[in-house]
Amino acid sequence: MNKENLIVLRVYDSVNEAEWDRSLLEGEGVWSMIRNEIMSTLYPTGVIPAQLVVRPEDKARAKEILEAYSAE
Repeated sequence: MNKENLIVLRVYDSVNEAEWDRSLLEGEGVWSMIRNEIMSTLYPTGVIPAQLVVRPEDKARAKEILEAYSAE
């Protein structure tokens, strides 16, 4: 998999929030990863935010999943 082709789905100041959303996607069978996970914990909030990324073909489904959970 070419990591350059991944789509940034959301950006987070908190790695914990990013991990939560990643686990929601994983539970629904959508592959995702967090970019800048370590760097965002080392620097002050907002300097290097964590990015939740997905494959381009999973973007629409991933958005649906996260929007469904945030609407509850």
